[in-house]
Amino acid sequence: MSKVTKAIFVVAGFGTRFLPATKAQPKEMLPIVNKPIIQYLVEEAVEAGIKDIIFVTGRGKIAIENHFDMSYELEDILLKKGKTKVLSEVAAISSMADFAYVRQPVQKGDGHAILCAKPFVNEEEPVLMIFPDYLMPKSNNTIKKMIAAYDQKEKTIIATDEVPMSKVSDYGVLSFDTTDNPELVKVNKFVEKPKIDEAPSNLINTGYAILTPQTWQYLVSATDSVGDGEIRVADAWIKMLKDNHDIYAVKPDKTGYDCGSVIGFLKATVDFALEDPKLNAEFIEFLKEKIK
Repeated sequence: MSKVTKAIFVVAGFGTRFLPATKAQPKEMLPIVNKPIIQYLVEEAVEAGIKDIIFVTGRGKIAIENHFDMSYELEDILLKKGKTKVLSEVAAISSMADFAYVRQPVQKGDGHAILCAKPFVNEEEPVLMIFPDYLMPKSNNTIKKMIAAYDQKEKTIIATDEVPMSKVSDYGVLSFDTTDNPELVKVNKFVEKPKIDEAPSNLINTGYAILTPQTWQYLVSATDSVGDGEIRVADAWIKMLKDNHDIYAVKPDKTGYDCGSVIGFLKATVDFALEDPKLNAEFIEFLKEKIK
């Protein structure tokens, strides 16, 4: 059985919900405390055993490439100033994994973006896919659990989060059956942005998945399902379910953050700051003053 050692990060979107901040800066590079969103996800993937990372980028995303590259000038300045601790942190970024980059020339959906990375992938191997709008708490060990589930099932594995029923209309929602593992469910249906009274659950797709060789086959043959010219990963999964290919989903320990939205990004920033021992005490005092 092939191991999951390769990941595709789709970072080609415009980030319109964060304009004007994202006019000249990728939304994936917006910082939560002292790291960009994308770095948290890359670090978690690497800790879970990912060795090779392919970024599917678009126009205006050069900052991501620069961030995961060496910075000779910066590292030399830090060395000369004796800032060895921050130097080691900065230098480690470029050596976390082997990075490759490919552009999605025209935005034709998330499935099309994944297919742009196809030349970098052996279609017989499983691949981790991440759309970095969603950030799960590190303590959830989401990616490690996904890989463990794949090693057990050898089927498509996705990561989920639980949201209030009032929010289900913003997401792709799962209908599922329980398994003998309380952290794993078997998907039987995907419902895209349902009305609240039509939602089968409050379990949503977060944009993390392990793609199997079957997924590649279905993506290649996928067609535009809603008439807007886009190819969607969800359409491939829906067809796979109809053809009796099992799909499983990892449930969350703690709820995560939709960092594709401003309020989700703010919530993540506050929680991550509160978890930082260097910031915790002073930040709590600041918040207390603000909510008096």
